[in-house]
Amino acid sequence: MLLSVLPIFSREYIPLEKWRFHFGEYSHATSENCEDSSWEEVIVPHDWAIDKAFDMRIDMQSVQVLEDGDKAPKMRTGRTGALPAFGIGYYRTYIDSQESMKGKRISIEFDGAMSLSKVYLNGQYVGEWPYGYSSFAFDVTDKWNYEGTNVLAVRLENKPESSRWYPGGGIYRNVRLVITDPVSVSHWGTYVTTPEVSSKAVSVNIQTSVDNKTGKEVEVRLESLLLDAEGQLVKTVSSSTKVKGDRYTFEQALSVKSPVLWELDHPYLYRLVTNVYADSRLTDTYVTPVGLRSIRFDKDKGFFLNGRHVKLKGVCLHHDLGPIGAAVNTRAIERQLQMMQEMGCNAIRTAHNPPTPELLDLCDRMGLLVQVEAFDEWKIGKNQNGYNRLFEKWAERDLQAMIRRDRNHPSVIMWSIGNEVREQKDENGAAVARMLTAICHREDPTRPITAGFNNHNDAIKNGLANEVDLVGFNYKPFDYKKKHEQYPDFVIYGSETASTVSTRGEYKFPVKEKRGACYEDYQVSSYDLEYPSWACTPDTEFAQQDDCDFIMGEFVWTGFDYLGEPTPYNEGTPARSSYFGIVDLAGLKKDRYYLYKSKWSDEPVLHLLPHWNWEERLGKQVPVFCYTNYPKAELFVNGKSMGIKQKNQNSVYERYRLMWNNVVYEPGEIKVVAYGNDGKIAETQTIKTAGRAHKIRTTVDRDTIQADGKDLAFVTVEIRDKQGNLCPKANNLLFFDVEGDASLKAVCNGDPTDQTPFSSTYMRAFNGKLVVVLQSQKKAGTAKLKIYGANLKPVIQKVYITNN
Repeated sequence: MLLSVLPIFSREYIPLEKWRFHFGEYSHATSENCEDSSWEEVIVPHDWAIDKAFDMRIDMQSVQVLEDGDKAPKMRTGRTGALPAFGIGYYRTYIDSQESMKGKRISIEFDGAMSLSKVYLNGQYVGEWPYGYSSFAFDVTDKWNYEGTNVLAVRLENKPESSRWYPGGGIYRNVRLVITDPVSVSHWGTYVTTPEVSSKAVSVNIQTSVDNKTGKEVEVRLESLLLDAEGQLVKTVSSSTKVKGDRYTFEQALSVKSPVLWELDHPYLYRLVTNVYADSRLTDTYVTPVGLRSIRFDKDKGFFLNGRHVKLKGVCLHHDLGPIGAAVNTRAIERQLQMMQEMGCNAIRTAHNPPTPELLDLCDRMGLLVQVEAFDEWKIGKNQNGYNRLFEKWAERDLQAMIRRDRNHPSVIMWSIGNEVREQKDENGAAVARMLTAICHREDPTRPITAGFNNHNDAIKNGLANEVDLVGFNYKPFDYKKKHEQYPDFVIYGSETASTVSTRGEYKFPVKEKRGACYEDYQVSSYDLEYPSWACTPDTEFAQQDDCDFIMGEFVWTGFDYLGEPTPYNEGTPARSSYFGIVDLAGLKKDRYYLYKSKWSDEPVLHLLPHWNWEERLGKQVPVFCYTNYPKAELFVNGKSMGIKQKNQNSVYERYRLMWNNVVYEPGEIKVVAYGNDGKIAETQTIKTAGRAHKIRTTVDRDTIQADGKDLAFVTVEIRDKQGNLCPKANNLLFFDVEGDASLKAVCNGDPTDQTPFSSTYMRAFNGKLVVVLQSQKKAGTAKLKIYGANLKPVIQKVYITNN
């Protein structure tokens, strides 16, 4: 039986995309008759700050950041991205009521709005939800004008010193109008669990909450149909009852024989189709994606998916999407996840807040595990206007919203109630953790609860660690073994690891491990040996992960650079984005990407660094590193062998890298030859000394995108010499013109100190590269991106826009 022969869907979703926006206070902005014709017309999701000019005074503050080891308050700039994300913003949109809406229930669903949102319909207050990362919905039936036009208004306010990173501003996630029958599935009304899972059969339990807004008793029949990925009916179950009150929760069960389980390498999704009948009339159809899988956590052996051991090779991701900001874009998220997966990553931590639904949908489909995190603060604040001001009234509601929205995602394997909360040092902190854990267990008994502890000794001493199911250590690889011996019942993992800092294409001398590295040019070295006071290099964490079978895995800080937190350049510097990323802000891979890939991926990896343009170091040492998973490799400088290296246990770095530390620079070329297990040449890589900048080369991630007004094409731009070699120090100023059926969305070169607006039509290359982002329009055709400047021959990159 195919889905196509099932009853026609009876609920309606209407995306609310076109709005008018005003930044700043505005008299009567929420009233029905407000004059808003002069307001800016925007498309939601919308980030009001991302295309504005940088200003290092915008987020200047004197603050003591205990997590960074500050002994006293100090002046910080760029902490939240040096963009005008703080302030008040108003949004208004107009919705015409249709004849078909009469007699129906009307709701407004927000996936997130940053922040302190207050919602009004036709001048009447509807409700509010202050936490900018929470999804929420309001039933507006009693305020809906069924005879004409409805005016929906939203007031948002980001208070200063309310975030530790760039939060974005505005209705930055999707909004929709939902129209249902008075008898229908409740908001987030389905909950599907799989208590017994094997390759032979899976038992499926289904809880479905049904609203009855008729004001009278109704005979309700609930029909649940499980469909496979091709739409074929697998199993069905039906239940009936008389519903007198406003809501009734059905309990149903079914069994699936010979199931296709949700696996990392085969993330198979079924669909649960829920049909609601009231007095024999179909009133609602609701679809829930379902993945059949089991999860298990062992204190001695780590994590198991469907009975198979899986080491978590994870990264932490902030919610911003680099140069396009916090406004949700599915393709931008997908690109990030694809790059992480290509690196061998299998898990994502949504640091430090609930994510957008699109991220979890993608992880379900792509086969990535997820830790969903709720809070960065509890009652004791890190920011003057942080979540601590909301905690008492809103923590339970925010946790409940997060879990009810996301608990059907097979990708989600744990809930985190907090990151580095200051209650670790408070004797009452355990009571708060106990309360939050109880809420999570009530809402979802099937997944464990965790938290990330940077003050792990205090968290243990004061009882917080005993109140969670999984004990996350932030930056404590040196203590894994000792704590496992002392507390053998703890299930331990690296909830936040490494925090190595690097700038793509920058190399500092002498080459040595350096804690707290800082330089006058506000960059850090891509030899991947530098880190802040609390952190370590990737290799240090690798060694403990390899030597401790009981460790469940790690979540590296971070997969991508993000806006804000420009450690180590926090104090009065031009830096406005982080250096922690394995990939830079533009989405260009740093050298460190290949170090992780050589450790995490099964694909062959051979990566050589640094570049070979060192005129200022003629006759001086320039160490050469190779990141590889081949057993051994040989380095040649201008044809002369520097010797064969293979990994060994002599030091933590020789365990994971091949290093020729005594190479003396001379122009020409370096070549690495990798040998396979059979001793034969398996792969080579060559880097040549580049000449003068001569031409521009472009590559595009996809040359055909969808004509939906949202799809993106990422064009990588490189400066090359006459022979085609990358010019690794080129900083040529380039200009960008776009013609046809796409627009210029953003440009970014990955330099954390560059203050050219992302919306600019020009930008200098950084270490030979930058990225231009094109966004489709809502019609098929062709777009042409012209790139020119710096006496280089112009190039044109075509992108095709299709309705297919």
